Amino acid sequence: MKEQLLSKIKDRSAVVGIVGLGYVGLPLAMEFAKSGFRVIGFDVSQRVVDLLMRGESHIQDVPADEVGRMVRDGRFEATADEARLRECDAVSIAVPTPLGKTRDPDMSYVNAATETIARNAHPGMVIVLESTTYPGTTREVMQPRLEACGLTVGEDVFLAFSPERVDPGNPTWYTKNTPKVVGGITPACTDVAMALYGSCIDTPVRVASTEAAELVKLLENTFRAVNIGLVNEMAIVCDKLGVNVWEVIDAAATKPFGFMKFTPGPGIGGHCIPLDPHYLAWKMRTLNYKTRFIDLASEINSEMPTFVVEKVADALNDERKAVNGSRVLIVGVAYKKNIDDMRESPALDVMRLLEERGAEVVYHDPHVPSFRENGHVFNGVELTDAELERADAVVIVTDHSSVDYQRIVDRAAVVVDARNATAKLRPSRARIVPLAAPAGPPSQPAAHVGAPPRRESVAAR
Repeated sequence: MKEQLLSKIKDRSAVVGIVGLGYVGLPLAMEFAKSGFRVIGFDVSQRVVDLLMRGESHIQDVPADEVGRMVRDGRFEATADEARLRECDAVSIAVPTPLGKTRDPDMSYVNAATETIARNAHPGMVIVLESTTYPGTTREVMQPRLEACGLTVGEDVFLAFSPERVDPGNPTWYTKNTPKVVGGITPACTDVAMALYGSCIDTPVRVASTEAAELVKLLENTFRAVNIGLVNEMAIVCDKLGVNVWEVIDAAATKPFGFMKFTPGPGIGGHCIPLDPHYLAWKMRTLNYKTRFIDLASEINSEMPTFVVEKVADALNDERKAVNGSRVLIVGVAYKKNIDDMRESPALDVMRLLEERGAEVVYHDPHVPSFRENGHVFNGVELTDAELERADAVVIVTDHSSVDYQRIVDRAAVVVDARNATAKLRPSRARIVPLAAPAGPPSQPAAHVGAPPRRESVAAR
C-alpha cells in the first residue's frame, strides 16, 4: 500500500481531499491544485461550497481568480457530500478547534471529521490532521476510530499530524513557502505524509511522532503568548513609571543578540495565540501539572482591553466628561492590521466594556464594514471629519495601514492610541493618550516619539 500511494503522489494521480475550507483548508487546497493534483474540498457549509464553485473566495489571502481558474481547469471541486471523500487517496483535516467557556478543548469538530473520514476511508489512503490540538489527539482519538473500521494504521492507511502555520495577511510567508512539520504514527506514515506535503510545500520538516508535531504548534504559539504577555506587562510598568514603552522596546531591539522584539497592544486575538496555549495547559492539568507561564501570560493579556478602557475613562475625565453618555469611536476591529479576521479580537472586549459603562460606541474598519456579535449586527461608520469631530474620544485598537492617522489627530479632540500608530505624526488638535505612558496636560497636545520631552512630564510624547 505504501509504495502504491507514494507512486500516486509522485505522478500526481492521487486525489487529494481537504476537510474544512476555511483559513487553513482553502489555501492548502489551492497549493495542491496548483501542484497538479485533483482536489476535492469538503465543507459542511453549502453556502461556502456554492460560493467556491462560482469561482469566488471567502478567504482574503486566496484570490477569487485563483479559485475560479482551478474550478474551470477541473483541479478543484468543493462539495458538501461526504461520500466524495471515498474518491480521495489523501485527506487533510483543517477544521476549527475552539475552546469551551472553561477553556477546555472543544473537540467536536475533530471528532466529527474523524467520523466522516472513518465512514469513507479505504486501504491506500493517507490521512493528516492539521487542526491545532493537544498532544496525543491523533494517536488517542483518530487511530482507534480508523482501526475500528478494520484498517491497520501504518499498513492499510497512513495517519499523521502536520500543524497549520497560517498567518493571515502576511505577504512574505504563505502556505507554500512556510516550512511544514510532519509527524506520523509510524515511520511509514511519516514517509507518506512527507511525500504528500513535499509535493506542494517547499520545505517539509520531519519529526519522530504525531505527539512531537502536535507539540511543535503549541510551543510556537505559547512562545508568542508568553512574550506578548511579558511586553504587555512592561507596558503597564512603563505607564506607572512615566516612561515611553515604545522607546524602551525600540532601544532594546538594537541589541544584535539575545533579544527578540515584541510589541504591546490592546490584547491578543486571532485563531492561534489566544487559544493554542490552553490546549497544552489542559493536557498538563490531566497529568496533575500546572503550566504557570501559560496561565500568567493569559491573565495579563486578557486584562489589556480593561487597561485600554481605563485609559479612555481617564482621558475623558481629564476633559471633564464621563464615559457614560460619551461617544467613542473605535478605529480598527480586526484582530490585527490589514486583514478582515475578527476571531478573538480584543476590539470586541473594548467595545463591550465601554458600552457597559454607558458609552455610545461606534467603529470604523476599512476591512470590516459590518459584523455580527452575540446576535447583534454592528455596522461601521465612515471616517469623516464630522464623525471624528463628533467623537468625544477616538480609540485606535487596530492600526490598519490604509487609515489616515494624521487626519484623525487633526480632527479629533482625544485619541487613545493602543498601537503607537500616531508616534511619528506632527502634533495637531488632538490630545494623544498613548497606551503605555501618561499623556501630556489636557490643555496641550502630547509630544511624539523623536521630539524633545516637555519639562511638565518626561512621559509625554
